[in-house]
Amino acid sequence: MEKEMTIADAIKEFKDELGEEVTLVAVSKTKPNDLLMQAYEAGQRDFGENKIQEMTDKHASLPKDIKWHMVGHVQSNKVKYMAPYVHMVHAVDKYKTLKEINKRAKQNDRTINCLLQLKIAEEDSKFGLSETDLKDLLASPGLQDMEHVKIRGLMGMATFTEDERQIHAEFEKLERVYFELKDNHDFDTLSMGMSGDYQLAIPHHTNMVRIGSSIFGKRD
Repeated sequence: MEKEMTIADAIKEFKDELGEEVTLVAVSKTKPNDLLMQAYEAGQRDFGENKIQEMTDKHASLPKDIKWHMVGHVQSNKVKYMAPYVHMVHAVDKYKTLKEINKRAKQNDRTINCLLQLKIAEEDSKFGLSETDLKDLLASPGLQDMEHVKIRGLMGMATFTEDERQIHAEFEKLERVYFELKDNHDFDTLSMGMSGDYQLAIPHHTNMVRIGSSIFGKRD
């Protein structure tokens, strides 16, 4: 983001570029509340955090119509802290995690939206399910009994590389698997694309992007 561009300018520019069909999640991890409020006052309502404690603190202090997205890797023992308010949990890659989310959502009389993470990147540091494990999880007999979890679709993170052909290939895989599963599982959300590669995700039918540094500047 250019120095002279304000957070409000960035929000408007992204919304104009993405259109109404793509949800913009402003990834606000490590950013102070006053910067989030600048985005909020520009009309932004979906915010993403990667640490449950930080998200919970922000939820307590900021307007209650914000939709909070947990975009980081989820530790099952911390699900209880976000269960009362979280809008969507991204990056779910274990049946055990879904089971815990369902349990805590039930305790709060809620249904929590979730995305399953497909591992599309070559990097070992990226989490996610293989295509086989993803389909096995969706076929798990116990899944249909989880009445307080709604699996809305899939998400994935491409390799951090300047090779656009590789990124396109990884996004293409996620797109293919999503559309293979979409109708049978009532999916409506395909989340891929971040500040550095969201424009490459758009041709692959992403309808949710996670943008941090291009809105708020580099991470603190």
